[in-house]
Amino acid sequence: MQKIDQENNPQKLENNQSKDPLHGKSLKAIMEFLYDKYGWEKLAEMIDINCFKMNPSINSSLTFLRKTEWARVKVQNLYIYAIKSSKK
Repeated sequence: MQKIDQENNPQKLENNQSKDPLHGKSLKAIMEFLYDKYGWEKLAEMIDINCFKMNPSINSSLTFLRKTEWARVKVQNLYIYAIKSSKK
């Protein structure tokens, strides 16, 4: 009888995957997704921060979001909303 290695069992790994939609997503990947989906103008309407309004870029947004928790939380919440609404 073959012994099953539980650590390498794909079924076990599948069951233990995080339910958190942010798990494994970098802030850069989140910003690229949101930019592709909405563009800078719509992002600036949805989240009122200057890095989306004045000379917006992924890099300037990442710099600001890494330093500003309240803005990062808003971006992460928008990402969660966007992926959940696209699954419907």
